[in-house]
Amino acid sequence: MKVIVAAVGKPRNASLAAAIEEYESRAAKYWPLEVREVKEENARGVAERVVRDREAERLAARVDGATVVACDERGRTMGSAAFAAFIQDARERARDIAFVIGGAYGLADSLTERAQVRLALAPWTLPHELARLVLTEQLYRAGTIVKREPYHK
Repeated sequence: MKVIVAAVGKPRNASLAAAIEEYESRAAKYWPLEVREVKEENARGVAERVVRDREAERLAARVDGATVVACDERGRTMGSAAFAAFIQDARERARDIAFVIGGAYGLADSLTERAQVRLALAPWTLPHELARLVLTEQLYRAGTIVKREPYHK
């Protein structure tokens, strides 16, 4: 079982990039973590739907065979303990699980409809870099919950 974070683009903000890298490193101590970044589509002169569709094609190709979790504010919410149990269940069933984060225009409907789970990281729309930071911190927190370590209070 591996945990895959599939995201559009690389973090541009150096501070966010450092924080994301820190939590990815921490989370990788608990889960076999793979980060798969796909190219951000050039949106100049192109409809938002087209941008989302092209990015969704790239993301879908990078998560084939895994249980797909679309990070989408319209998805279901989980507390940290429930999220930890969700990932642990995937581990016990030896299933790869892929968390998919869209780009600046979000995820295409084709990808959210294909996803086995839609997960809201927050009730708000988050910039994709911030969504990635929130997700990786929760992956780390989930590992500490499963191992009964003191980080989660």
